[in-house]
This record gives sequence, structure tokens and C-alpha cells, in this order.
Amino acid sequence: MVHAEGDERAEFDLVVRSRRVVTPEGEGPLAVAVRAGRIAALRPHDAPPPARETVDLGEVALLPGLVDTHVHVNEPGRTHWEGFASATRAAAAGGVTTIVDMPLNALPPTVSVAALEVKRKAAEGQCHVDVGFWGGAIPGNSGELEPLHRAGVFGVKCFLSPSGVDEFPALDRAGLREALRVLAEFDGLMIVHAEDPAVLTDPLGPTYPDFLASRTEEAERRAVEQVIELAAETGARAHIVHVSSASCLEPLRTARRDGVRISAETCPHYLTLTAEEVSGPAYKCCPPIREAANRDALWEGLADGVLMGVVSDHSPSTPDLKVPDFAAAWGGISSLQLGLSAVWTSASARGHGLSAVTRWMAEGPAALVGLPYKGAIRPGADADLVAFDPEAGFTVDAAALHHRNPVSPYHGRALTGVVVRTWLRGRPADLVTPHGRFLTREGIG
Repeated sequence: MVHAEGDERAEFDLVVRSRRVVTPEGEGPLAVAVRAGRIAALRPHDAPPPARETVDLGEVALLPGLVDTHVHVNEPGRTHWEGFASATRAAAAGGVTTIVDMPLNALPPTVSVAALEVKRKAAEGQCHVDVGFWGGAIPGNSGELEPLHRAGVFGVKCFLSPSGVDEFPALDRAGLREALRVLAEFDGLMIVHAEDPAVLTDPLGPTYPDFLASRTEEAERRAVEQVIELAAETGARAHIVHVSSASCLEPLRTARRDGVRISAETCPHYLTLTAEEVSGPAYKCCPPIREAANRDALWEGLADGVLMGVVSDHSPSTPDLKVPDFAAAWGGISSLQLGLSAVWTSASARGHGLSAVTRWMAEGPAALVGLPYKGAIRPGADADLVAFDPEAGFTVDAAALHHRNPVSPYHGRALTGVVVRTWLRGRPADLVTPHGRFLTREGIG
């Protein structure tokens, strides 16, 4: 990587050149010019404009900063699991420049405007990337949904099965219908953890097959079908988080064809890991990692657009909660720093290029939450940029990650693709000086 100091009187603050710049139009040689934190122009690679600083990446690719709309930061209340400083350092190190924080696992959960303000206060001054927030829908708080919307959350999340924490109970069918009806009045977005509690069972033993049998594909599919039915009935927007079962793809495909306002995401662990290789509770998550044939079908759903994106569902905990077995361990995977490399490793082996990966991990999530100035290298967008070497490799060392606790199912795994450098609104994310901002549906909060 070559740095060149430019003319202090130059029109642009920064120019980043690469022979592999990924834009919505494809991949090619360009010079990306930045002014006042925004992308001001795209110029020919071999004719870069003068700037105060020029960075020449050569063959290292330049991607838009990723947008991860599914992150459990857990602060305040469970900051020993994860906090804003550690989570956003991990994000920046992994090429993620925008996260949207989930409403549960922090104390208090984000189920009211007052709780949202507590969380924003806890995060203030700690964030190395830009941060937005989801609200929560739980029994009895339907009157809080519009105030949360006005306060700038990107939507609200609910569970249809137990969430794992008592302070964030699940909605039953009537509660889901009521919440969707309220959201439809102001075009709010509901995001849903979709597993049918009537189908779930307690694990019959401590092994992974026992755990997998307790959370079947049928439980996931039946819950997705219920969300589709009620979204169609109310006219509300709904989004299914962390799809693990390929059995959900056909009902989602049919619903979208029929005009239901439904979308869905998946996660790196469902695309890159398989039940056949699970070796310990670090792999436990809900819904679970399924078999290799299911993983292959998820890739097909991603390629044909039934799944609109890939986000981490970064759900960390302390190491003592990830033992002793699959019946007792916390269900969550820490992967915020590793998502880009994990997905690229598998995507490239399947013939997908960097344009597809950035569409799934940057453009799609940005569109979900209505951030037109994030997720793409285009004039007018925030200058959130990632220098990514797609040919370099590394072996994951969980202890070397920026996540607060060194637990990862990727530990010891060889991955391809290394984040070399990250810029947030044209400034280097140095992992020392936080300069992230709070985001709302209307812009910067």
C-alpha cells in the first residue's frame, strides 16, 4: 500500500486508488475521491485528482464498509458479555462500518424511549463505527412502538419463542398480530426471531444431535409461515432474522411473489459451518447450524435473492456460559470481526465474486434499514471504505480478536481474505480513537 502526500490546496481530502474497486455497477480500476466525509467523485484509476492524501492500494480491493444490522452489544447491564467499545473495534477490524444494535441482552432492554436513551448514553463516546438501534416488541408494550419509531429506531424486534432472557418475553399469535397492526399504521418494520414454541422441545441429552433435534426445521418454517400470514393480513412490513433452514425459502419466495411485504436474512455461520463438523458448545446458536445439504440450499436462496443479505447475529457471552454441553450452554456465536472473511472464503469457492458479497453484506442490509448513504461506493455516499486483500489468508485465533471474550467456533479455522484498512467517513478507523456517530431512520441522531 503506497501513500502519497498531495497538494494542501487540493479539491479533495483523500483519494483512494485500486484496480479492484467494487461499486454497484461492478468491479474495476477507479480512484475514489473524498471530500468532507463523503464520496465526492469516482475518477479514472490512471488519472486521479490531486488530494491532500492519496492511497494507492494496487491489487488490494476497495469495498464499501459493511452494514451489519444484527449485533447484540449487550451494554449496559451485560457489558461483561460485550460492550460498545469492544464490539465496534471488532466491527471496524472486520470491515464493518455500520452496526444496528439489537434491543435485548442489555439491561434494560430497548422496549421504550426511556430505555433507548439509557442505551444511547451508555454508548456515547465509545463507538469506533456508526451505530443505530432496534427497538423491541414484547407483550404489553404496543403503545411504545410508535414513540420508539419517532425516536429513530430502525424497527422493532420480537421473538415468537423464548428469547433466553426473562426480561424480553416472546409474543404469541395475538400479540404479533397486534404489534404488526400498530406498525402498519406508520409503516414501521418488524423483525422476527421465527421459531414456533409449540414445536420446540427440551434437548433429550447433552450432545449436538440432541440439541439439533430439539429445534427442527419444522419449528422454523411454521413460524415463518405465521409471520407471512399476519403480514399479509395487516399489510405490515416484516423481516425474518437469521434464517437457518432452507425449508423457509419456498414460503418466502411465494409470499414475495404474492406481494407480501416480507424479507429475510441469513448469517455467516449458516453459510460456512455444518452440523457434521460441530465440535463443541462454541457452535451453539438458535436456530441451530444444520447439515451440509441445507447449507448448500441457503447459498442458492442467497444467490436468487430470496435471502436479501448476510449479517452476523453477533451474540456473545462470557466463556463460562458456553459450557459444559449443548443442553446448558448459551446459544450465540461471536463473529462480528470475521464475517467478511468467512463469507468470502466460501463464496469465492462457489464462484461468487466480491460484487455479490458486498451486495449481500453492505447494500442489502443498508436498504433494509433505509440508509441510502451507506453500503455502496457511489458519489454522495458516506466515505466508508474497506481495503480488503482477497488473496491473503490467516488462521483464526479467538484470543486475538477484538470481541470482549475469546470464544469462537472459527478458532483454528483457515480463512481467506484480510481487512487491511478501514475508513469511516473518510477517516481511518484506528481502533484507538472512537469517531462513530449514532444513526436514526432520518439520518444522524
